[in-house]
Amino acid sequence: MDMDTLPNIIDLEASGFGRGSYPIEIGFVLSNGDSYCSLIQPAKGWDKWDRSAEQIHGISQEILFKVGKPVAEIAQTINQLLSGEMIYSDAWGNDSSWLGLLFDEANMPMNFRMDSIRSLLTEEQAAIWHETKERVIETTPLKRHRASSDAAIIQITYEMVVLGS
Repeated sequence: MDMDTLPNIIDLEASGFGRGSYPIEIGFVLSNGDSYCSLIQPAKGWDKWDRSAEQIHGISQEILFKVGKPVAEIAQTINQLLSGEMIYSDAWGNDSSWLGLLFDEANMPMNFRMDSIRSLLTEEQAAIWHETKERVIETTPLKRHRASSDAAIIQITYEMVVLGS
């Protein structure tokens, strides 16, 4: 990746953490500033729901069933928008698991790759990442714990930490 370019960033919100949790919202911001966000209609058998997670992201099960898009539709759209691209997450362990579950359920391969944002940072940059991210959160009007907003916060943090903007 060209170091003067912002990375593509992805974020997922989920029904909870750990075994049985599933993605409920996916959002990303591309290096050119284009973004995508969608609520995900739970697939059959996706029934673990953590009320404390709902308190954090503010998305109810009822909303997901009412306006969420089907898993296969989302997987197809994401594949079209990200085909051949590399996208980065700041919570790779969780996000890769939920993204894998989404594509498994859709019975589709991912046409893009995902890696940890950490792979783009030096030790010095990693050392100031969290502090910088907190400053971005305090100074931006973006709503936290919504997928595309969190992706934008991560991208802004990268810009400040790596590009010095």
